[in-house]
Amino acid sequence: MVLNVVLVEPEIPQNTGNIARTCVSTGTALHLVGPLGFSLEDKYLKRAGLDYWDMLELHYYDSFRELKEKYPSNTFYYATTKASRLYTDVCYPMDCFIVFGKETAGLPRDLLEENREYCIRIPMVKENRSLNLSNSVAIILYEALRQNGFFGLEIDKQGIK
Repeated sequence: MVLNVVLVEPEIPQNTGNIARTCVSTGTALHLVGPLGFSLEDKYLKRAGLDYWDMLELHYYDSFRELKEKYPSNTFYYATTKASRLYTDVCYPMDCFIVFGKETAGLPRDLLEENREYCIRIPMVKENRSLNLSNSVAIILYEALRQNGFFGLEIDKQGIK
């Protein structure tokens, strides 16, 4: 079982490349829901993901509905600045999906309203609109990994001597 990160209509290739690299480093699957704001052959996307692309478990869907139909029994959490529940207030099962919206608009309002009890947010100062998408993914993903004992990750390295 693996954790799953979902990007709905991402727009900035560098963010998606950074997220892909984070997914490889954590053994997390990346699910992209189109339309994408860039080509999967984009040089900035490839550069941000370095040489990790062949190790990435990548899935693509034409719609969010297609993704939900493929995984009807899995739990989905929706990251949004509009949620009342913090990302640290939920328990993430190892096969859950953590869903993020596009950089300029976030997730569609109707999707958030339909899934209100599964919406989560990262606390920030009131004056700030949002964090960078790749940072948000890393923050929430590592909380889910921590809750699951960093399952599958190397955590017993010897320190500097």
